Amino acid sequence: MKPSSATHFDPLLGGDLAAAMVRLCKRYGAYGMYGEEPIREGLGAGLAQRHDAAMNFIRTGGRLGRREDPAVLAVRTNYFREEYFYGEKLISGIEPFLRHQGMIEAARALFDRRVVEPNIVFANLLVPGQELAVHTDVPEFRGANRKRDPQWLLVAMHHSGLFERWRVPIATCVSWYHDARGGEFTYYPDGPEGPPRTLPVRFDTAVLLDTDSTFHGVDRVEDGGAPMPPLRPGMKLRHVGGDRFEVGFPGEPPVARYHFEELRFSVSWKAYCFADEAERRAYHEHSDDLDRELVMRTFLEDLRRRGRLGATVPDDRELALLLIDEYIRFPSPRDPGAAVT
Repeated sequence: MKPSSATHFDPLLGGDLAAAMVRLCKRYGAYGMYGEEPIREGLGAGLAQRHDAAMNFIRTGGRLGRREDPAVLAVRTNYFREEYFYGEKLISGIEPFLRHQGMIEAARALFDRRVVEPNIVFANLLVPGQELAVHTDVPEFRGANRKRDPQWLLVAMHHSGLFERWRVPIATCVSWYHDARGGEFTYYPDGPEGPPRTLPVRFDTAVLLDTDSTFHGVDRVEDGGAPMPPLRPGMKLRHVGGDRFEVGFPGEPPVARYHFEELRFSVSWKAYCFADEAERRAYHEHSDDLDRELVMRTFLEDLRRRGRLGATVPDDRELALLLIDEYIRFPSPRDPGAAVT
């Protein structure tokens, strides 16, 4: 698995269309937390969907190696997200972004694949003190996706390199619509052993790359040293007029209030990339799909070749932890004072 090249946009949309994205953010109104329920049964029961990234963040303290109580770290990474486009869901006003020809052409060039199919647009909002742990995004394969499989398993599948025949390459463009304080986008263009590159959050800029293959994260949004508010799963970030937002449970007093400029607002675009129409049809018609039995048989055979597994297969939880440990290699934390490119 190799990291991808990146295409930078400055500007991406132009002043009026970019300003319209801020209005859309406010008009959408309320954003739920991205915290995930643990897997309740089967492979990896009891683990979070992104157990790989969460445990790496707690173990290392993130990209800069900060050490904090795991409960505080959990609050720092439980940011707010909603979808503007997914399947039949299409929020009015997102169309110029969804069909942006510059992003479509950059996606074609990224994978050298002619057929580009935009499939999801979502907004992320981080409040002061929050950050996004270094990770790679959840990939997709013909017959294996986040609707039916644990997300950590899909990540391990891609990192292993064993299932490239079935992988659907996804181009991701991350875009920003104000100048945030902190919250830089950090990515590893030369792989997890290479130096990171950081991009400041600036109005109407964007970067497009293969986030399924390239480790990336979000540095901490500046908070002036204030403690994190008592955020809990189920709370929402709501626009309450003008540039004002509040966080809390519906119908209860807010636990925190913010102005828009204190937040970190980004919009991400994801598109499937196919070599031709035949490959696109194979994906949609499920004519050459993986199934879980083939995935696990392939993994077990490879683990035995590597000398990591004997004749006895461990239980589901232990096997899940073995797959994560064996195949997903995160970047090492950096000295907070070290220079970055």
